Amino acid sequence: MVALRRLVPLTSHVLRLTVVIHLLATGGTIAMQRSAEAGGNVPALDAGQLVTMAGLGERSNLRVEDWERLPGVHRGPVELWALRDRVADIVAAPVPPSGLVITHGTDTLEETAYLIARTVPPEVPVVLTGAMRTSSDPGWDGPLNLHAAVEVACSPASRGRGALVVFSSLILDGRFAAKIHTSALEAFGSPHAPPLGTVDGAVRYQRPSEPHHLLAPGNLSPRVAIVPLILGDDGALLDLARAGFDGVVIEGFGRGNIPPGALPAIRRWLDDGKPVVLASRCTAGEVGGEYAFAGGGGELLRMGVLAAGRRTPALARMELVLCLAAGVPYGTGHP
Repeated sequence: MVALRRLVPLTSHVLRLTVVIHLLATGGTIAMQRSAEAGGNVPALDAGQLVTMAGLGERSNLRVEDWERLPGVHRGPVELWALRDRVADIVAAPVPPSGLVITHGTDTLEETAYLIARTVPPEVPVVLTGAMRTSSDPGWDGPLNLHAAVEVACSPASRGRGALVVFSSLILDGRFAAKIHTSALEAFGSPHAPPLGTVDGAVRYQRPSEPHHLLAPGNLSPRVAIVPLILGDDGALLDLARAGFDGVVIEGFGRGNIPPGALPAIRRWLDDGKPVVLASRCTAGEVGGEYAFAGGGGELLRMGVLAAGRRTPALARMELVLCLAAGVPYGTGHP
């Protein structure tokens, strides 16, 4: 992991403002540029360059740290946990900042937001943002998103809300945010809960955040697979994954129904004492137990399969990793 971990003052005078925002730059498209030699977008901008190009260089209350310059998909469990620990250290400082902003790759931004929301005390807001276009592209959305994230982090109304995702003027709870489009500027949404508010010249919250219940894992070492089930599934992939993973999230159909041929494989996971979480391939809505036919969601839940709750499959996976690492039941304190 290349981590510069240096603080870059943007002005020469001592900060006297009561509102101080710590910007933790970790890479992603927001810090990329197009390279003719590479044939596409590559990491390019350090934290200071990003802030200057986004028009925030004159803000004397912005404290900038160049943590990493990684695409989101280059950050594995070890690197992600190190980033989480850095966030925890910042918000637990004797004099913490008023807010923390993280610039991040959009591909895995939701996992980072969820991890912080579930494991870091919520008093100091931690606002994650990024971009869908690079500074080499027309209509670079990085500056707008970064300005909005800083404003949300500055807002007194954000205190106590923990991890937030700010993207394309929406303020989303970090426990429910998800990337819902591969390339649109409005790439993030909240399939299982409404947005908390908007930021467009002013920070406007429309609803309170749900109560925070923290987990205390020591790492992200548990191995959890996601296995999408297909028409006529016989459980072959589930059987192949069982030896190498500590738990699994299965993507069922609709309310959590699956082909009956996969049931024996699921029973083998449960017989091994390995948790199985049932999510849906549908974009929104939860799995349920009203279908009692062979392979119906109700049968799975009666077998001991766990309902994903208000989580996408990716976030259900992160929840199971955290609960296994903390030694607590899936979904402890969080629906």
